[in-house]
Amino acid sequence: MASNNNNKLEKLASIDAQLRLLVPAKVSEDDKLVEYDALLLDRFLDILQDLHGEDLMETVQECYELSAEYEGKNNPKKLEELGNVLTSLDPGDSIVLAKAFSHMLNLANLAEEVQIAYRRRIKLKKGDFIDENSAATESDIEETLKRLVVDLKKSPEEVFDALKNQTVDLVFTAHPTQSVRRSLLQKHGRIRNCLAQLYAKDITPDDKQELDEALQREIQAAFRTDEIRRTPPTPQDEMRAGMSYFHETVWKGVPKFLRRVDTALKNIGINERVPYNAPLIQFSSWMGGDRDGNPRVTPEVTRDVCLLARMMAAKLYYSQIEDLMFELSMWRCSDELRVRADELHRSSWRDAKHYIEFWKQIPPSEPYRVILGDVRDKLYNTRERSRQMLSHGISDIPEEATFTNIEQFLEPLELCYRSLCSCGDRPIADGSLLDFLRQVSTFGLSLVRLDIRQESDRHTDVVDAITKHLEIGSYREWSEEQKQEWLLSELSGKRPLFGPDLPKTEEIADVLDTLSVIAELPADSFGAYIISMATAPSDVLAVELLQRECHVKQPLRVVPLFEKLADLEAAPAALARLFSIDWYRNRINGKQEVMIGYSDSGKDAGRLSAAWQLYKAQEELIKVAKQFGVKLTMFHGRGGTVGRGGGPTHLAILSQPPETIHGSLRVTVQGEVIEQSFGEEHLCFRTLQRFTAATLEHGMHPPVSPKPEWRALMDEMAVVATEEYRSIVFQEPRFVEYFRLATPELEYGRMNIAFRHVIQKDIKNLHMLRAMYNEWPFFRVTIDLVEMVFAKGDPGIAALYDKLLVSQELWSFGERLRTNYEETKRLLLQIAGHKDLLEGDPYLKQRLRLRDSYITTLNVCQAYTLKRIRDPNYNVKMRPQISKEIMESSKPADELVKLNPTSEYAPGLEDTLILTMKGIAAGLQNTG
Repeated sequence: MASNNNNKLEKLASIDAQLRLLVPAKVSEDDKLVEYDALLLDRFLDILQDLHGEDLMETVQECYELSAEYEGKNNPKKLEELGNVLTSLDPGDSIVLAKAFSHMLNLANLAEEVQIAYRRRIKLKKGDFIDENSAATESDIEETLKRLVVDLKKSPEEVFDALKNQTVDLVFTAHPTQSVRRSLLQKHGRIRNCLAQLYAKDITPDDKQELDEALQREIQAAFRTDEIRRTPPTPQDEMRAGMSYFHETVWKGVPKFLRRVDTALKNIGINERVPYNAPLIQFSSWMGGDRDGNPRVTPEVTRDVCLLARMMAAKLYYSQIEDLMFELSMWRCSDELRVRADELHRSSWRDAKHYIEFWKQIPPSEPYRVILGDVRDKLYNTRERSRQMLSHGISDIPEEATFTNIEQFLEPLELCYRSLCSCGDRPIADGSLLDFLRQVSTFGLSLVRLDIRQESDRHTDVVDAITKHLEIGSYREWSEEQKQEWLLSELSGKRPLFGPDLPKTEEIADVLDTLSVIAELPADSFGAYIISMATAPSDVLAVELLQRECHVKQPLRVVPLFEKLADLEAAPAALARLFSIDWYRNRINGKQEVMIGYSDSGKDAGRLSAAWQLYKAQEELIKVAKQFGVKLTMFHGRGGTVGRGGGPTHLAILSQPPETIHGSLRVTVQGEVIEQSFGEEHLCFRTLQRFTAATLEHGMHPPVSPKPEWRALMDEMAVVATEEYRSIVFQEPRFVEYFRLATPELEYGRMNIAFRHVIQKDIKNLHMLRAMYNEWPFFRVTIDLVEMVFAKGDPGIAALYDKLLVSQELWSFGERLRTNYEETKRLLLQIAGHKDLLEGDPYLKQRLRLRDSYITTLNVCQAYTLKRIRDPNYNVKMRPQISKEIMESSKPADELVKLNPTSEYAPGLEDTLILTMKGIAAGLQNTG
C-alpha cells in the first residue's frame, strides 16, 4: 500500500507541476488562481479514482498531459495520440471521461470566480485602483463619481442629479441553450463558498478539515448528477430558474448596492442618500412572455408566470416584515402616525395564531408595530391570494384585503419613515426600513415586469380576420397608407370591432387570449409589448388597436424590434413616419422605446459590418427622436455584445454612440450570462455597479464622435468585409457543406480582408486604425471582441476536424480559412499594437491558458465522436472497460449508457457528444 501512496503523491505533484508549467508566472502577487485550480483538481481526481478506479483516473491524466504537451508545442502528433486514447474507450468509459473533463472545466470556472472576488477584496483593502487598467475594465461606482468630479470638473450636485434620474433595466431572458441545470448551479455555489472559506485568514485546523470534507462532498455530488436534461424545460421551469436568482442574490443585492452608492456620494460631498423611489435599477423578464416562435408559451403560461412572480414577491416581503417589526420598537412618533395607529388598533382586535411573532394584538404603545402589523396582514393575504389563484383559478380572499398597487404598499412605510425622521430618529429610519422601501420601489408587487413579444405577422392575421368579418376587405392586402388610415379612424372612434362570433384560427385565438390575460392581471405585471419583424408604422398601430379592443385598461408601451440589416437601415424613416402621426404622438407622451437585435444582423453581413450598421442606425434614430422632441430608449437585444461575460461591460456601454443612452439603458441578460452576472453575491454587486457606473459616465462624459475620416474608413472596410463574408457564406458553393462538416471555424475570415484591403491601399491607414483603436471606444470594443475570439480559436484543432470529418476535396477550402485566420491575427495585433494576443488583458490570458488543456481533450473527443456517429465503417479497437466500481456487481459506466435508451446512434455516442458540447461551452463561456 505504501508504494501505492507514493505513486499517488507523485501523480499529484505532477498535476500541480503541470498547471504551473502551463501558467508561467503569477500575474500579480494576489494571484491564487493556480492554487485554487490545483486544489479542486486534486480533490476531483481522488474522487474519480475512488468511484471509477485507478485506470480511468490515469487515462484522464494521460489525456490531460497529451493536451498540455500539444498546447505547449502545437505538435499535431499529440492530437493523434490523444485521439487514439479516446477512441479506444468503451461507450461507458467515454461518457465518464467526457463528463470528467466537462466537470473539471466547471471547477476551473469556479476557481476563477473565487479568485475575482478575492482580488476585489484585496484591492478594496489596499484602496488602490491602479492595477489592471481599471478605468477601462472595472468601473467602481466610487471611482466613477470621483473621476467625474475631480478629472472632468462636474459639480457633485450635477452628478447626483444625473444619477437620481437614470435607469438601468436588466431584462432576463431564458436561453434555449442555457445548459447548466439548477441542481448543478446550487452545488457549484456551495463549492465556491467552501473554496473561499478554506483560504480565509482566521481558519482553525478543525474548520479546515470540515470545510475540506464539505468541498469533497459537493464536488462528488456535482459529478454524480446527470448534466444532461432528459426532459426539455417548460417556460414555467425557465421562469422559476430565472427567478431563483432573485431569491439567492438579487433581492438582498439591490439594497446593499444602493447603500454603496450612498457612501460613494458622501465621499464627493453629497450628504443625501439616493431617494428610495429613484429608479436606478429595474428588472424585467421575457420568460413566459416571449412567444416569438415558441408555441409552448401559451396565454395560460403567461398568466401562471405573472401570478407566480407576484406570489414570490409577497413571500419575500413577508419573510422580512417581522424583522422590521422587531426593529421598530420605538414609542415616539408623529401625530399623523399615532392617529393612524389608534384607528387600526380599534378596528383589528383579533389574535392571529398563524403568526409566529406578534400574534396577539399589538398595544398602541408600539405604534410602528401596529402600522407594520397591518402591512403584514395584507402581505399574508396577497401571498395567499396569488397562491390560490395559481392553483385553483379563484380565491376566497377578497381583493380589498390585499395590496393591489404599489402606492398602497408604500404609503404606510413612508408614513413610518416620515415619523421617525420628524422625531429625530433618522439614523433608524435609514436602516432596514430604507432598504425595505428600496426593495418595494425596485421590485414592486410583481418582482419583475414581464415583456410580451410577438411577431408582427400574427397581428396582421388578427386584424385581417376582423376586416374580413366586417366585410370591408382584406387588411393584409391593403397598402401601408390604407392600413394606417383605417387603424387611425378606429383608434379615434369608440365602436367595438368584433364580438365573440369572430371566426378564429388557433393562432388568432392565441393572440387575443394573451391580450385578455394582460387585461385581466394587474397592470404592474407587465413591461413592454415587443413586435418582432416590425417594418412599418401600421405594425405598431395594429397592436395599439388590439390592446384597446381587448380592454387593456393601461395599454403596454409598444416597442418595435429591428433586427435584419435592411430593417435597421429603414428604421429611422419608419420611426419618423410614426412620430408624424398626431394620434400616436399624443399617445406616447414624449417617450418611445426601440429594440435593436444583434444576432440577426451579424448573420446577414458579418461582425464588422453589422456592428458599424448598428452604430449608425442608433445615431440616425436619435436624430429622428430629437427632431420630434421624443426621448428615445434603446433596448439592446442579446446579452451578447453589451458585456459578453469575458469583455468589459463598462467599455461596451461606453462604445455606444453619444446621446444614445441618455440615462436610460435597457439590456437583455441571457440564460448563460445570468449565472455569470448574478450567480453569487459578489457577482451580483459587480454587475449592478458596472451597469450603473458606465451608464452614468456615458451620459455625463459621452464618448468621442468618430472623425469624418474614421467614418469613411469604416464604411470602406464594412463594404469589403460584407462582400468577403457573403462570398464565403452565400456564394461559395462548398461553404455550407464544409461548415456542416467542420463546424466551429467560420467567425474569422471576415475581418481580415477588410483590414488588409485598406492597409495595402495606403500605409497611412494603419496609423489611422491605431488611432481609432486608442481613441474611439466603439472601434476598440469591436477589435477586442475579435481578439478574444481569436485567443479562443485553435487552427490545429480545426485541422483535425477537417481531417476526420471533411471530404478530401474540401480540405483546400479549410486551409484557405486557416490562412485567413493567421493573417487576420497578424493584422489585428498590428492595429492593437500588441505583440501577443490578449496582451492587454493578462488575467483573461491566464484564465484561458488554464482552460486550454481541458478544452483540447473535449475538442478531440468531440471530433472523434462525430466521426463515429457519421461514419459507421470507421473502425476503432476498443480495449476492455476500465472503469471499476468498488462493488464489482454493478458497473456504473454501463449504467451511464442506459440513461439514454432511445438514442439513434451507437451506445454512448450521443451522450458523449452532448457532454463535450456542454464542456466546451462552459470552457469558452461566451463564444462557446
